[in-house]
Amino acid sequence: MNAAPLSPTIYARWQTFAKAVVAGFHVYASWLVSISWRRFVVLSLALIIAANILQDLPPFTWRINEQVLFDEPVSPPEPPAPTSSKHSKPSPKFDKPIHYEISIDDKGVRITPRKGAAPAAAASGGASAASGNEGEVDDSMPGVRIDLPKGANTEEIRGAIEEAQQSIEESVKDAREAAQQAAREARDAVREATRSTRKRTTVISLGDFLSNLSVLLVLASAIIKITYKGRIQAEVKAAQATETAEAESLKRQVVEARMAAMQAQVEPHFLFNTLASIDHLIETDPPRASIMQKNLIALLRASMPTMREANASGVRDLGRELAVIKPYLEILKVRMEERLHTVIDVPDGLLSAEFPPMMMQSLVENAIKHGLEPKAEGGTLTVKAEILHGKLAVSVADTGLGFGRAATAGTGVGLANIRERLNLLYGAKAAVSITENQPSGCVVCITVPYRSRGYEGAQA
Repeated sequence: MNAAPLSPTIYARWQTFAKAVVAGFHVYASWLVSISWRRFVVLSLALIIAANILQDLPPFTWRINEQVLFDEPVSPPEPPAPTSSKHSKPSPKFDKPIHYEISIDDKGVRITPRKGAAPAAAASGGASAASGNEGEVDDSMPGVRIDLPKGANTEEIRGAIEEAQQSIEESVKDAREAAQQAAREARDAVREATRSTRKRTTVISLGDFLSNLSVLLVLASAIIKITYKGRIQAEVKAAQATETAEAESLKRQVVEARMAAMQAQVEPHFLFNTLASIDHLIETDPPRASIMQKNLIALLRASMPTMREANASGVRDLGRELAVIKPYLEILKVRMEERLHTVIDVPDGLLSAEFPPMMMQSLVENAIKHGLEPKAEGGTLTVKAEILHGKLAVSVADTGLGFGRAATAGTGVGLANIRERLNLLYGAKAAVSITENQPSGCVVCITVPYRSRGYEGAQA
């Protein structure tokens, strides 16, 4: 048979109770973890001592007092010592049967007590009665002698003697019973006199489990303190790792959003100026206009598709970066004419090296905009890549006015974005350095870990 399901009310109450128990356990475990081991030991000793004290106090222990009668053991009374008088006779004893010998002869009747002798069955005559028993005479019992007058009837005397014998036996029996009754009354009196009342205390203890319970609680608390602390530490580390990952992801998203905005702009004034220059050269110098137009097409072809790829992967190869830089510099050479000279020193073996997108282009644009264009005679722009101490070093050097000396000096947001992106991608393994160039200008170098990728090349 299937058990009957719990009613919704009972189930809801059970759920509430279970939640309260779990919450209380977590509160207690958190408190155990928060205190030091020294304080835990002190509190544990105090708990054990308190449990041992409380188990002997109400309501864990009751004492019931009762008044109980006890009979004291009484030794039998000592028999009275015999008197020293030589005329005194010992008192008769009734612990053994008393036998009397009755003898009748011509002189009279004699009643004599005997030790261990049976009484004569009957006296047939004086002679036979006299010689019927030979037991030892008992001096402790008095004897009787009756002298008969002359001419007395023997049968009458005998009948009187038998009646006297019966009377004596009855008297002796009554005396024995009276003595026994007196002895019983004496014992009862002595018992009543020696009976005492004593106080008896009954102890009912229900707190014997407190000491064992306190020890078990201390051991369980120690186990909880050890295990729960490790759990809390693991949860804290996991929370910190999650928080760090979320922060890094947020930073990455912010930087990528900035880069997407920069890529979306693609220097609109540069495009407008380039298109205007092409329009002018079509009328004055069609061959140069054609060259500039081809370089612009190559620039857009290399830039547009790689923007989405850069946002997805975070890095691309150095060759694809150069595919954007080369047409850009050719366009600027047409615009600046003899005022701009370019040098690209990148070995073919490094074209497959990983490099973050848009960084080299940003450095080239800054070098021309803030270093070479403001200078009347222009200068030389050098792009170089090499391996230094196992890392890829890409530098952009110009012979312009120098860092921060032109009237068109920027706010430094571009370099700040580059540093933040490098930190997110490589951490402390990447760096950006700015130094002065000789005889003038500055050199900006980006150093990243060297990693090789499959170079696909750029379409011209």
